[in-house]
Amino acid sequence: MLMTFLLVVQGLLALALVAVILMQRSEGGGLAGGGSAGGLVSARGAADLLTRTTAVLATLFIAASLGLAILAGATRADKPIDTSLARPKASEAPAAPATPALPADLPPIQK
Repeated sequence: MLMTFLLVVQGLLALALVAVILMQRSEGGGLAGGGSAGGLVSARGAADLLTRTTAVLATLFIAASLGLAILAGATRADKPIDTSLARPKASEAPAAPATPALPADLPPIQK
């Protein structure tokens, strides 16, 4: 029950994080390079609402991920191994079918 709740919260946090990141103004950096690092550490950039929201959502996302990982490790129980598809061992293999004997009253085959 708790794991399902955390999984739903994780999904909602991921969607919200993607939405908030996409709403932010591009600084011109990224993989293409360019842009200045000064805009990221300025007083106005740090105080921006979207920047704070992104940080809070990212922190909650990581906390939910850790919670899910801890729950997954704690609720792990030994389960029986499904042997329905296992191949039989050589000693348990069925014997090869015997070749059928021909009736004695049949005439020999002519070639």
